[in-house]
Amino acid sequence: MTPDDTGTTAPSKTRIEYLEELGERLVERGLRVRLVLPRGQSPTLHVLNPDASALTENVLAEQAADGWWYWWSWAERIAPADDASAAADRIAQVLALR
Repeated sequence: MTPDDTGTTAPSKTRIEYLEELGERLVERGLRVRLVLPRGQSPTLHVLNPDASALTENVLAEQAADGWWYWWSWAERIAPADDASAAADRIAQVLALR
């Protein structure tokens, strides 16, 4: 929760909102994305390099003690969720987008 202009507390973004924001940044960079909502599991963002379909990754948004983060599927942090552009740059680099 974060304070808003009225002095009350505004809710933080949801996991899906963070993934949607990241998805927008990745599409701007030429990647394809799909939000995956499996039953009983956390949503993920499936990311695909359209020029090399073998280059794919599932990205998660998870809250840790120090805030929300984007995570690789192998449980390594990508970037803080408040910096979707930095996360998109790193993902594009790993998926060899030129």
